[in-house]
Amino acid sequence: MSLAKLRLTSLRTISPAQKISSSAWRSTTVCRKRFMSGDVARDPMTGEAVSLPDIEPSLLKITRTTDPKTLPPSSSLLFGRTFTDHMLRIPWTATAGWGAPSIEPYGTINLTPSATVLHYAQSLFEGLKAYRHTDGTVTMFRPDMNMKRMNTSAQRLALPAFNGDALIEMIKALVNIDREWIPKEPGHSLYIRPTMIGTNGALGVQPPNEALLFVICSPVGPYYPRGFKPVPLYGTTEYIRAAPGGTGAFKLAANYAPGVVAQKSAAKAGYVQNLWLHGPEHYLTEVGTMNLFVALKGEDGVAELVTPPLDGMILPGVTRDSVLALARNHVSGIKKLPGLPDQLKISERLIHMGEVIQANNAGRLIELFGTGTAAVVTPVDKIGYQGSDVHIPTGEDGMGPISKPLWTELVGIQTGTIKSDWNVVVTK
Repeated sequence: MSLAKLRLTSLRTISPAQKISSSAWRSTTVCRKRFMSGDVARDPMTGEAVSLPDIEPSLLKITRTTDPKTLPPSSSLLFGRTFTDHMLRIPWTATAGWGAPSIEPYGTINLTPSATVLHYAQSLFEGLKAYRHTDGTVTMFRPDMNMKRMNTSAQRLALPAFNGDALIEMIKALVNIDREWIPKEPGHSLYIRPTMIGTNGALGVQPPNEALLFVICSPVGPYYPRGFKPVPLYGTTEYIRAAPGGTGAFKLAANYAPGVVAQKSAAKAGYVQNLWLHGPEHYLTEVGTMNLFVALKGEDGVAELVTPPLDGMILPGVTRDSVLALARNHVSGIKKLPGLPDQLKISERLIHMGEVIQANNAGRLIELFGTGTAAVVTPVDKIGYQGSDVHIPTGEDGMGPISKPLWTELVGIQTGTIKSDWNVVVTK
């Protein structure tokens, strides 16, 4: 729908079938059988287990805004500052399960002051993107991975599970309604933020009996509008991001607030972001809020791409997984990537600062970079560590010989110039 038509649309409820093809929907009976939650309630009379309803796409209600906003110039977009006209809401209670989803005008969320999210940080979120291709097709990149991780995070916080396929259908509907907000310029996209919070108003550390799942969207420009600029990192030892048995492997709101002080300390010392180091060995874990990759040559001269293993402290990033898959496909011959070394060892293993420094002193350190949804790839040019700087090699354009071919392939897939089943079509 064009912006002009959107301005003329009055406040009304639209049936899902008007906006989404019939093939995307099932009858209520079939949907409830397919989208059945793992949460179980007890019948108050018989005590028998009763399955609670999961997210039900056929119950979607759509209420369009009567006051659409003016789309800002794409050149003025700052990450996470501008939001589209609509949002998705899905309530949940322990007694009734998931309620009817609704797409409605973007607005505030009313919470009681005693809501558990405010006192006990019962909050989790995801981040993914939708891209407009040159032929007008809109796709999302690997949303199934985000749904899997979101459910894992929900389990860690004792928040309700849900059927990821059902939520993807709801997100498709939201993106389709606000598709005019996806910038047409190259390198731009629509950032999608699914979030779940505990909303019941009762103090006490316990599983929430009420929750809200909502999704908001924000148009964003390229992370590096003037080309890649490698960033300096501060090797952080006085703070830790995560610990064994903790919550580092989950995308929880509580993981991010404590990192702000550490980031301020790094900035005060002249660095852009933290390099989180763990333990007395100073193992490398993550770069700020990104996963970490180190490329170095072995004693035999073969390049090795190293990333810390998913040991419970590392967030299983979608971009991390994608980089590993592309590199492994290259090595196995499934799809060779131009520019990537034919001989490449791929390792998910521990790596500490001593090894990085030793490789750098021996001329065997190739590059170091972070990966994440927002920036895709962030090259690093130095690490401040124990009072001195470890300088990391970078290419003329800011990227290294390992990261650039992987970035090129990944962005090509996301923008549709390279065909891939990682792209999920929202609308054509």
